[in-house]
Amino acid sequence: MTIHKEGRTIIPLFFIILLGLALLVYWLVPVGHFLRIPLFAAAGLLLLWVVLFFRSPARTIVRDESLLLSPADGRVVVVEHTYEGEYLQKDMLKISIFMSPFNVHLNRYPLGGRICYYRHHPGKYLVAWHPKSSVLNERSSIGLETSGGHGILIKQVAGFLARRIVTYCREGDQVSQGGEMGFIKFGSRVDLYLPSGSKPLVAIGDRVKGGLSHLASIG
Repeated sequence: MTIHKEGRTIIPLFFIILLGLALLVYWLVPVGHFLRIPLFAAAGLLLLWVVLFFRSPARTIVRDESLLLSPADGRVVVVEHTYEGEYLQKDMLKISIFMSPFNVHLNRYPLGGRICYYRHHPGKYLVAWHPKSSVLNERSSIGLETSGGHGILIKQVAGFLARRIVTYCREGDQVSQGGEMGFIKFGSRVDLYLPSGSKPLVAIGDRVKGGLSHLASIG
C-alpha cells in the first residue's frame, strides 16, 4: 500500500497541527490528569485516520469494456432508471456509490474512451446519501464516450465533510478503464448514468471495490 499524491501535503500539515496541539496538552494539562492520555491518544488516532484516508492500495485491473468497473470503494445506495438532464438528456440507468470517511477515496474510470464533457459545479454540502445531493451539492460532471460507442456520465459529488473534488481530465482526453479519474477528500459519492439498456449487476446495500467490482453490463 502506498500514500496517494493528494495526501503528500495534507498529511504533513495535519502532523504539524496535531504535534502543536500535543505540545499544548503536554504543557497545560498536569501530569496524572485524567484527560492527558485520552487527548494524546485522540491526536494519534486522528493522524492515523488521515494517513489511511489517503492510502492507495495496489490493485490489478482486469479490463473488459463490456462490463462497468466500480469507480470507487463504498456502498451502493441507488440503482434506478431516471432522466439525466445535464449532458445526455435522456432516460438512463443510475448507480450511485457512497464513500464513507473510512473508504479509499481514489476514483477510477469505469470504462475507457474519450472525455467529451467536463464541468465543475459549485454547490452545497448536504450529506452524500441525501437524495438531492446529486443536483445541489458541489460536484464535477464527466461525460465519456466509451470505446464501444456508448455515452455515459460520471458525477463526483461532495458530501458533508468533503470540501474538495479533484478531477484529472480535460475534454478531448483519452482515458483507460481503471485509470485514475480523481480524488474526493473526506466523505463523498459517485453517481453513474449508463445507457438504459444496461443490466445492473449490483443491488442497493452491496459493498464494492474501485477498479475490481463490476457494477453493470453495458447495453
